[in-house]
Amino acid sequence: MVSKLFAVALAASSLVSAQTFTDCDPTKKSCDPDPAFGKTVDIDFTKSNGEDYLYTLPGTKVTYDKEKGAVFSIQKETDAPTKASHKFIFFGELECTVQAANMQGIVTSIVLQSKDLDEIDWEWTGGDNANVQTNYFSKGDTTTYDRGGKHAVANPLNQFHKYGIVWNQNKIDWTIDGAVVRTLNAADVGDKYPQTPMQIKIGTWPAGNKNTPKGTVEWAGGYSDYEKAPFIGYYQNCKIVDYAGGNDAASGTPNAKEYVYGDKSGKWQSIKIVTGDGSDDDEKDETTTSAPATKTTAAPKTKTEEASETETETEKDDDDKTTSTTAAAAASTTLSSVVVSSTDAAESTGASATTSGADSDSAVASTSAGAASTVATAEPAGGMMNRANVAMGAIGLFFAFML
Repeated sequence: MVSKLFAVALAASSLVSAQTFTDCDPTKKSCDPDPAFGKTVDIDFTKSNGEDYLYTLPGTKVTYDKEKGAVFSIQKETDAPTKASHKFIFFGELECTVQAANMQGIVTSIVLQSKDLDEIDWEWTGGDNANVQTNYFSKGDTTTYDRGGKHAVANPLNQFHKYGIVWNQNKIDWTIDGAVVRTLNAADVGDKYPQTPMQIKIGTWPAGNKNTPKGTVEWAGGYSDYEKAPFIGYYQNCKIVDYAGGNDAASGTPNAKEYVYGDKSGKWQSIKIVTGDGSDDDEKDETTTSAPATKTTAAPKTKTEEASETETETEKDDDDKTTSTTAAAAASTTLSSVVVSSTDAAESTGASATTSGADSDSAVASTSAGAASTVATAEPAGGMMNRANVAMGAIGLFFAFML
């Protein structure tokens, strides 16, 4: 395995390995606090660009449509439109209404990812119009490829479905149109359970390019035909709920402002929650002779508080208005998602290479996915697993390592 990964790495020596990328790993050194959502947010991309909560990554481009929402379009091999959250959730919920990009080799992703490389994923490969994949990672561990699942869903490349993640101290549920299709219990995986504050990343990216390693291309469904571009993934809306360390919105710490790693263990119990009002359970009985500073509390196991307030964006209509950020340093852009692992792992996925017909104009969410099989897959990828810094302008294409 190591030799195979090294061979792939050598072939892509100009790129940064995705499975090791993070701006700052709190299990290795002190890092800045993670800003907290601390509440519930509803983003309707048919009415707003959502930039207050999910910003468009430098060097990438997202546009907006009145009916279908955020438009993540790939025109050429170097495109990877991506949005990422300014803030983090510490346990919580994420649900997005998505129509995945329809072209083999093009991947659409929803990702929760922490600074110490815990990760929870949804990912669609554009050559499979009958299934969606789920995955999870802990501390960037890619030593095995048995964490993935594949789940039946009707026509995901041509119609909208709601895809959700419900994540707390004890388990992760993946849902399609409100129905649970997979559950991961923390007790079953021990310290391999994702458990640290996570940022949200959504987008589309090309895995079927001519210079991409063969294993990745096969996993993604085959080589992409750019003569048929654009390949578009649509995100109609997203709902974000921050549990602020609790097992649900009601039991989390109120007024959460920041999440701070208390040590280098990477355990959820070590995360300190900084509140914005100066109050907390640990210090409420202390006496002070000065004005109270912002204080911290360890993540609660149980606590009865009111649910986080719900904030719905009411920004003015941004239809047909392009949100495009350009950066001179596009070469160091953190991409929405990146690929590859061992070729053998990729070859064992048996990914379909068939493509469906023309895109449907309907933006109506479809019926429930029905019975979904949580089949373990020897997947080569973690979807947006940990982003790679790719010199897009310098190399004219990109690919990177998946889990």
